[in-house]
Amino acid sequence: MTATLKQPAFKQARGADAPDPRWEAFASRDKSADGQFVAAVATTGVYCRPGCPARLPRRENVRFFAEAAEADRAGFRPCKRCRPDAASIEERLTGAVREACARIEAAEGTPDFEAIAAAAGLSRHHFHRAFKRIVGVTPGAYYRTVREGRAVASLKAGVGVTEAIYDAGYGSASRFYETLAPKLGLKPGAYVRGGEGEVIRFAVGECSLGSILVAATEKGVCAIELGGDPQALVDELQRRFRSARLVGGDAGFEEIVAAAVGLVEDPARGLGLPLHVRGTSFQLKVWEALRGIGPGQTATYKEIAAKAGVPGAVRAVGRAIGSNKIAVAIPCHRVIRTGGGLSGYRWGVERKAALLAREREG
Repeated sequence: MTATLKQPAFKQARGADAPDPRWEAFASRDKSADGQFVAAVATTGVYCRPGCPARLPRRENVRFFAEAAEADRAGFRPCKRCRPDAASIEERLTGAVREACARIEAAEGTPDFEAIAAAAGLSRHHFHRAFKRIVGVTPGAYYRTVREGRAVASLKAGVGVTEAIYDAGYGSASRFYETLAPKLGLKPGAYVRGGEGEVIRFAVGECSLGSILVAATEKGVCAIELGGDPQALVDELQRRFRSARLVGGDAGFEEIVAAAVGLVEDPARGLGLPLHVRGTSFQLKVWEALRGIGPGQTATYKEIAAKAGVPGAVRAVGRAIGSNKIAVAIPCHRVIRTGGGLSGYRWGVERKAALLAREREG
């Protein structure tokens, strides 16, 4: 993915002698600024990319434009050497990797990475390096995440364990039990049967944002859900753990509920209780990145993708964030759009705004 300079740095500096960061990037042939602007030379009528290796013109002859189309409209023509009007090498590489991701996702069984690299026009070594730099993980690791997602989706849909294992692309059942099964927090059969054999304590209370359901296994809190209808919250818990033994919280459990309510009223205080989090390795990585956002802070989906080590998987990160079942303790409410606007929230955008406001006021 093309590195970008901070946009404010490319605003025209005040004062006649103030240095222009665009000129500094152009003069140093900074390829990381590619895509941020083009430089047009009045004496030649040609415009170039920041990293063009052509001879450097005099500063007073150079004009800057945000994009090639603006330079075209101003009467300049593209440099034949750096082709600023065409996709850059990095852009073409990113497109090739994006297509490779689609091929990996569509593969039946283990993908032929040699063929995928060839389709991208790259050697296996170059493809591996480019893929890891752009996506954040190796092609093999990306495939394993895809495979895990398939298996989990099949298990949730009620498909038998053996069928789910081989449909997802696992070469053997032993490999599945070694890698994915421990991450589910349950034996595969119990996962298919909706948590059979587990005891889950739960209780429904009220907070300033409406009804709140808190549930926990012996390992820790597995759900904090918000809503306007207490029964709907209970119905969702029963659907999610349809074969587990759900037990109403006793007097001791009231302390856990009180801690969850206190967290909603003051998100900065933290929960102070263990969590029992279930998900694929990809989801766990995203949720861990969410927990790195401090109270009163926000992060964009793109930033979370980068923190999770998957900068090229912003949409998948958004889906992982939306699947979080533990409100506030895993602070998905702190994720915003790139422009600063509030996006969707599992428990309602109004609640998201309220939580952020409380953190700012605190």
